[in-house]
Amino acid sequence: MTSSPLSPRAKGFVLFAAFSGLIGSGMQLGVMPLSSLSVSQDLMGEAFTGAAGGRWFAWYTAAIMAGAAVGGVLLGSLGDQIGRSRAMACSILVYAVAGAIGYFVTSQQQLLALRFLAGIGVGGMWPNGAALVSECWSGLSRPVAAGVIGMGINIGILLLSQIGKQFTVSPESWRWIMLAAASPGLLGLIYFEWLPESPNWLASRSKAPEEGKTVPVRELLRPPLASRTSIGILLATIPLLGAWAASKWMIPWADKVGGELHPGYKALTQGYWAAGATAGSFMGAQIAGWLGRRLSYFLISLFSVIVTCGIFLFSRPLAPAFLPLAFVQGFITTLFFGWLPLYLPELFPTRVRATGTGISFNLGRIITAIGVFGTGALIAAFDGNYPRVGFVTGLVYGLGMLAIWWAPDTTADTIDNGTTAD
Repeated sequence: MTSSPLSPRAKGFVLFAAFSGLIGSGMQLGVMPLSSLSVSQDLMGEAFTGAAGGRWFAWYTAAIMAGAAVGGVLLGSLGDQIGRSRAMACSILVYAVAGAIGYFVTSQQQLLALRFLAGIGVGGMWPNGAALVSECWSGLSRPVAAGVIGMGINIGILLLSQIGKQFTVSPESWRWIMLAAASPGLLGLIYFEWLPESPNWLASRSKAPEEGKTVPVRELLRPPLASRTSIGILLATIPLLGAWAASKWMIPWADKVGGELHPGYKALTQGYWAAGATAGSFMGAQIAGWLGRRLSYFLISLFSVIVTCGIFLFSRPLAPAFLPLAFVQGFITTLFFGWLPLYLPELFPTRVRATGTGISFNLGRIITAIGVFGTGALIAAFDGNYPRVGFVTGLVYGLGMLAIWWAPDTTADTIDNGTTAD
């Protein structure tokens, strides 16, 4: 490997690889919202109740969030040690293998452990993919590249929902979806051997090879980078909490209300949401480029509160407006996930970029896991009233309207010339 600039073809391969790896991550994230109640009905048998199904959905969500937090730190740090491309390939293999083994489980506890392991791979994929793309694409093309990265996860969720529409997920037939979600795993083997490495990372290692012996996490947790790490964690945590403690509950809500009359309604709801999310996660980076990092995050937070609380207050599954509103809610709330792959890498210097991005994005998932447990408790306290829970948890997006004004404005910075942290 050399540190010479990549050819246009090699840059295209890098973008495709990161994009496809994130599609696989999205498929893993979409598995349990689509199948959780069916899994619980099958594995619990006569002991199943609606409240128990809701609690297990919270546990599964928390497990993959916690695993993603661990993976973001461990595999993000690995990306700063052995290279972004190889660490990304390892991440794909981890989530694919753990996901595929889910086909064979005989208890909820076994599947819970596998969801945690799959989360490790999902968590490692994002920071390494984002760092690799941000360092290989420059200038005006970076918002577009960041938008493509943001789309990947939601295209994976959308793809899985379309498969779920064609082949119904039910208590009698759900195991196949574990294998379907693991199908991108073969790409990990190809990328480990053939994917080009970041020229910036290679140059940083050739200039300071002794850095391979340091621990990037230590540098990120002490001045001058500690403040940037803290704000990165906060800005990533708010949309993650909103997505998993509020938005994702629309799917089991749709299953509970509409499942008996329309068995494919949960997949249809997830499909509408994911279609909006795919467009939103691409446009988030473009809006950040047009309006600046701070103003765009503020406006996304404002409209996320309005639309999320609104859908739970004023609509209901099977109502004519519900699916269009799910599309709109998916679009607006996932603008964050196009914004984040543009902004987070700008906070950190090359030598710790994958680790810093991984910590920022994935420690938010630890907080999110705790928040999901709290949502599960709210479900019990509100006697399974999903609209009330969704409204309360949707208010978390409002925190973003305050937090963004504490963040450094990196709008004028570029990866090629180095961030202010460099």
